[in-house]
Amino acid sequence: MRRFRLLSAAALASVLVVSGCGTADTPSTPAPGASGALTPIKLQLQWFYQAQFAGYIAAVDRGFYSEQGLNVQLLEGGVDIVPQTVLAQGKADYAVAWVPKALASREQGAAITDVGQIFARSGTYQVAFKDSGITGPEDFKGKKVGNWGFGNEFELFAGMTKAGLNPGRDVTLVQQQFDMQALLKKEIDLAQAMSYNEYAQLLEATNPATGQLYTPEDFTVIDWKKVGTSMLQDAVWANTGKLSDPAYQEQTVRFLLGTIKGWAYCRDNAEACRDLVVKKGSKLGKSHQLWQMNEVNKLIWPVAGGIGLINEGDWDRTIDLSMRTKNQTGDTVLTKQPEGQAYTNDYIQQALSRARSAGVEVTGAAFQPQTVTLTKGGA
Repeated sequence: MRRFRLLSAAALASVLVVSGCGTADTPSTPAPGASGALTPIKLQLQWFYQAQFAGYIAAVDRGFYSEQGLNVQLLEGGVDIVPQTVLAQGKADYAVAWVPKALASREQGAAITDVGQIFARSGTYQVAFKDSGITGPEDFKGKKVGNWGFGNEFELFAGMTKAGLNPGRDVTLVQQQFDMQALLKKEIDLAQAMSYNEYAQLLEATNPATGQLYTPEDFTVIDWKKVGTSMLQDAVWANTGKLSDPAYQEQTVRFLLGTIKGWAYCRDNAEACRDLVVKKGSKLGKSHQLWQMNEVNKLIWPVAGGIGLINEGDWDRTIDLSMRTKNQTGDTVLTKQPEGQAYTNDYIQQALSRARSAGVEVTGAAFQPQTVTLTKGGA
């Protein structure tokens, strides 16, 4: 499953590798600070531990951060945790957040900057049973449409707007739990799902009509990338004010370098990263986490220019949709173009240069996704 500002209260209430060579796989001697100690860093994640964050988990476990002189502590996310707010309040050094939500927070005063666009593509789906006859957003009219709210619904509203529908009048919006039970019980007609998580939950459930697991043929998937209303998602955000400090600038480059190595490792070692995530305490099973690792890799790789670079076209589309798309109360995500240093490629470019020098393949040009077999309940 691009942000700078929180939604209004009304909006919230609505839905409520390793490298190609051995140098990246085998940590080198840490680069200590003046005292010889590693610099403590806190990274606020967006959600609970799962393969969505495998690259960061691997960078800690494999020593990619420590070789940069950093002692990174991962802060687990949750329903009531807003990563960009944690960052803006100085309770973390960096945060992982979707771009539209972070931009909304930024418009409300959060001084944060996108310094690494890790996910190059959106993983958000809207899913319906095939026999519902729903094939696209134009068919949502009169339907019960599940979504999580909390800013996760922006692409859904953009898709309905593009289809000529008014989210506040033409559909019944239903607050969806972070699972697929409402769809499976047919309490709603459509459910929100991330390609790497909730969609897999459908395929791990038993079809009562057959006694076997559901298959992709049982569902219709509306992929917002194909509709043309996808927005940028997981990015690394830094404290804008601190970016004026040369020491924080250099720390950011080193943090991004460790992050690049972590994600490159997970690209090339999906099973190993699956195991790291499970060991970290994920409540989801091994087959589910391998599916998730594979799907997350698809959102990152391949990427022209290198992992983390912000594509201006994707950024501009996200801003445009955030300013034009109205929710059920008529509010937009953003009221104006982001001001100041909303994003920068300066630090990720430096990190990519250092990664290439270390022999890390940073574009994933040869990446090929796996075929993952899911088991009942994702065990």
